[in-house]
Amino acid sequence: MTARILQICLTVCVLSLAVAGCNKKSSEVVIYTSVDQVFAEPVLKDFESETGIQVRAVFDTEETKSTGLLNRLLAESSNPQADVFWSNDPVRSQVLVRRNLVEAYVPSTAADIPAAFKDAQGRWVGFSARARVILINRKQVGQGPKPTGIEDLLDPRWRGQAAIANPAFGTTTMHLAALFDAWGDAKAKKFLAGLRHNQVRVASSNGEVKRLVSTGEVAWGLTDTDDAAVAVKAGAPVEVIYPDMDGMGTLLMPTTAVLIRDGPHMAEGKQLLDYLASKETERKLAHAPCAQLPLRKDVLVPAHVRTADTFKVMKVDYSKIARVMERIHPLLRDWAEGKPFEAANKAAK
Repeated sequence: MTARILQICLTVCVLSLAVAGCNKKSSEVVIYTSVDQVFAEPVLKDFESETGIQVRAVFDTEETKSTGLLNRLLAESSNPQADVFWSNDPVRSQVLVRRNLVEAYVPSTAADIPAAFKDAQGRWVGFSARARVILINRKQVGQGPKPTGIEDLLDPRWRGQAAIANPAFGTTTMHLAALFDAWGDAKAKKFLAGLRHNQVRVASSNGEVKRLVSTGEVAWGLTDTDDAAVAVKAGAPVEVIYPDMDGMGTLLMPTTAVLIRDGPHMAEGKQLLDYLASKETERKLAHAPCAQLPLRKDVLVPAHVRTADTFKVMKVDYSKIARVMERIHPLLRDWAEGKPFEAANKAAK
């Protein structure tokens, strides 16, 4: 009789545990990211392995980077579906901050990130940067003077031999916004007109600029350090130049992460933000094929990767650049479509 009672008790316990297991809600976090999937996914997989939290990631396309996911976040603002936005540049996060769609949170791992690359109120945090660089094809450039600055795109010597990515999307939008802020509208519009006059080729993406330079279809172009690193690693006859070292400096673009207000998994979102902002994540992304530049000085990097303190960085206010970017976007879109400036001048004023 005692054995029978014991058996019944054990059966009840097993069934109770099974029911509890079925009713237990699995832990997960939803992240939207415009960082290239091939680079972001290993970091997110490591987070899953180390925390047991399942990551549901939504990636952007190359052509609409970061614009597509930003528009999606804005559209979902009344019913947020994401917990974290990990942007491949700092300005899209600023748009969310200004729309009050971000929950303030200071990652526990971010104390040693330089103040210029994080928000004092905890609304955004930057880490693992890219820089806007000149990528030249050594064979096509030849033995003459190499381009050393952004304004070399207007040099008649390079007529039809240089390329930029479509300025209506991606980091080229931010770059143009930084130039509008630094130069003023008049000079920046003259610069855009000069690009068209000098037959600068407009590629679909920074990756396409890298391909055009690598194959020698153009002599040089503006791209980001992650795309340039891919070309170097592939053995293409290329060289990377950090522009305007004797002038305004090179535009540095940290990736940024924000916690979405009223996201469905706030606690898990905070854990993911802690992970992304960590020194270990900067180390991983520096050693990854994207060769991202750590913002911290003491991160161990491979020989071909620089830290942000080793070159002259263009001084920018990322929040202000975000406002400029929104203001000039109609002008950049019209320029990319070959339309005259007049159609967008009112929006750009």
